[in-house]
Amino acid sequence: MADAEPSYIDYEAFLDPSFSPSSFANTLVTATNNPSDSPLDLSTPLSRVLFDVQEIDTHIHTLTTKSALPLLRYTKDRTDASERIVTEVEAQVASLTDGYQRLEKEVIQRHEAAEEVRVAVERLWQTVNIGRAVGRCLFLGRQLEAQMAEARGDNTGKREDHRAMVRASNTILTLRQLFAATKPGEEGESLDRIHIVVTLQNDLLHPSEQRLRSKAQQIIREFSMSSLPASSTAAPSSDNRPTYAQSEETKSRTTSALLTLYLLSPTPSQRDTSFQPSLLLAALQSYLQTSLTSSLASLARALSTLPALDRTLLEISARCQNIVALEALLESIKPPPHPLLVISTGPRHQLTTSGNIDGRDGASPAAPANLLQPLRAALDTSSLPSFFWRSLAEGLSGRVQEIVNRGGVSARTLKSQRDRVREALRDCVLRGTRVPGQKEGRDGNWEREAAVMGASVVGALGR
Repeated sequence: MADAEPSYIDYEAFLDPSFSPSSFANTLVTATNNPSDSPLDLSTPLSRVLFDVQEIDTHIHTLTTKSALPLLRYTKDRTDASERIVTEVEAQVASLTDGYQRLEKEVIQRHEAAEEVRVAVERLWQTVNIGRAVGRCLFLGRQLEAQMAEARGDNTGKREDHRAMVRASNTILTLRQLFAATKPGEEGESLDRIHIVVTLQNDLLHPSEQRLRSKAQQIIREFSMSSLPASSTAAPSSDNRPTYAQSEETKSRTTSALLTLYLLSPTPSQRDTSFQPSLLLAALQSYLQTSLTSSLASLARALSTLPALDRTLLEISARCQNIVALEALLESIKPPPHPLLVISTGPRHQLTTSGNIDGRDGASPAAPANLLQPLRAALDTSSLPSFFWRSLAEGLSGRVQEIVNRGGVSARTLKSQRDRVREALRDCVLRGTRVPGQKEGRDGNWEREAAVMGASVVGALGR
């Protein structure tokens, strides 16, 4: 280009990045025409453009003709160099292909086979774990079935074994713990997809748990250790007193029922929530409420017909003696180990939900002292007999007021016999607070409760 002939064409203008064809055409038209002419003459600028194109074509032809040999040599050199490069690259590609094929044969294919083996082994391992878990479920199911038969006395030739209720409750908790471990890698994973396990839950676990609850609640409802007659048709005598063996059997049966309800009580879903034996508390509160309701109704009827008062007060004393015996029994029973709970540290020693399978939580603080503490806390009282007498006095005032408001012979007789009634109520309280088989009241003086009972009747009569 440096030795080329000079040209009138301004190549720099065409090569300028800001070159605009429309602006260049407009410049040619205005340079060869008067803006006022009409029509415009476009042949002259068009000829100019065509001449410039022809000039550029001639210039290109001249340059290629003069530089043909150098261009051919340059192209040949480049082509030869490219062929050499391609030859070398083809050899490297062939070597790389052979290496990849050898790698695929020795590594990839073996890895694929190993991966298939790994998947098969993993699935077999999962199958074995599920099989072990199912086997454990079936073993626990057979154990639960045998324990329920022992509790009922079926096929054993012996009387029912109430201690089997506690063993069956622990078996149910073990099954419940197994079914709750459903996270990946845990023992109970995928058990809910096994039909025989679902059948075990529906046909054995849930019915057995319901029967244990009902049986334990029935035993608590029927709890009676009083040496006094419990019905109005019996008279107090030494023959009514239960023997030592009978008392021990009642205590043992009731202990099994209490422990069963404690173990079967629902556990909190959150770890930090304290455990309350709701089934146990409900059964005990129902027992106390039944005693209160029966005592209040019979005493209200007896105050209307005073000849039946002594027999009624004897029944009420018997019920209170049962409550005294129940309180002593609850105080002697420690909470059993619960596989789904751990003991949290703190001043109140609350039981909370266990966060791990084996129940270990590092520390091992003291457990709650006995089963009486939750019941006292639920009733907000320090003594069950005191709660019984004070609740009975609270409901009795209204009944006595109703008798006074109705008037008649019953009201007049009750007012005239107020001192006798007060003394009879006092004897009833002191007699009822004795531990069955003992002559003194439980935990000392009960004159305050006797005064409250007397005031509930005499106070209403004096208004």
